[in-house]
Amino acid sequence: MKVLLASPRGFCAGVIMAIDSLELAIQTLGTPIYVYHEIVHNKFVVEKFRRDGAIFVDDLDEVPEGANLLFSAHGVSPEVRRRARERNLFAIDATCPLVTKVHLEAIRYAKQRRTIVLIGHEGHDEVIGTMGEAPEAIVLVETPDDVDRLEVADPHHLAYLTQTTLSVDDANRVIARLRERFPDIAAPPKDDICYATQNRQEAVRLLAQEADLVLVVGSQNSSNSLRLAEIGHETGLPAYLIDGAGDIDDAWLADKETVLVTAGASAPEVVVEECLDYLRDRFAAEVEVRTVREEEVHFNLPKELRNLVESK
Repeated sequence: MKVLLASPRGFCAGVIMAIDSLELAIQTLGTPIYVYHEIVHNKFVVEKFRRDGAIFVDDLDEVPEGANLLFSAHGVSPEVRRRARERNLFAIDATCPLVTKVHLEAIRYAKQRRTIVLIGHEGHDEVIGTMGEAPEAIVLVETPDDVDRLEVADPHHLAYLTQTTLSVDDANRVIARLRERFPDIAAPPKDDICYATQNRQEAVRLLAQEADLVLVVGSQNSSNSLRLAEIGHETGLPAYLIDGAGDIDDAWLADKETVLVTAGASAPEVVVEECLDYLRDRFAAEVEVRTVREEEVHFNLPKELRNLVESK
């Protein structure tokens, strides 16, 4: 068997920043430290931090007053920040800067009194946080059909934003329908879908042309990982989203000569290596790294942590 190992894959700059932030917070502040929502959407990462003493919560009522709290990479609404201040929590903001960019765009468009059409998945942590910036001004759509059903007060005073981890193709279909229905709709100055999401999707599209099957390492609640598996399916290949080597079914790989392996932006490289070792052991796989695009993005740690470290 030949394995094409996609590059880029795995951790993006936002995930690295969030994980480094939680590790440093545990080292500096000790435990327990509370995290609002999963730090990133990956089972392996979350379980590792649970063992280290992090406590993941979905409601600030679960956090004792005056405790240490870290906001996950997906961002939070102003209401969550307000309640954290009310409870006298020491809050560290590990929101990905690319998510913060979308929040700032929502605030700007709301000040212009535009209706904001947010393209995203209902219930996703990032979407909840973004909608919380201007709940009275934002409507959520997911598909072109949702756009067809959309009713707005002023069709000439709209703007759209997108969740950062969407499928580029899916988002473009919705955007095309929005522009069709509302030609005057305003667009963000730069794409909201993050560079890492776009790069990983591009790698799957290109490399799938040489493969018989796609394995995506990532968790089921990871939006960007799910999109990678969907793109594999769209190319006509069987594609599977797996948390790790234990999820691989040998029957999938029967008679497969070339397998494409990639990983979502929240999936650790150590898990990818375990999967490659499994393929080597079971199928004598030879691994070839295929680089589609180089990534050199880096995000600074949250200022709360930098200040804390400098004061020590």
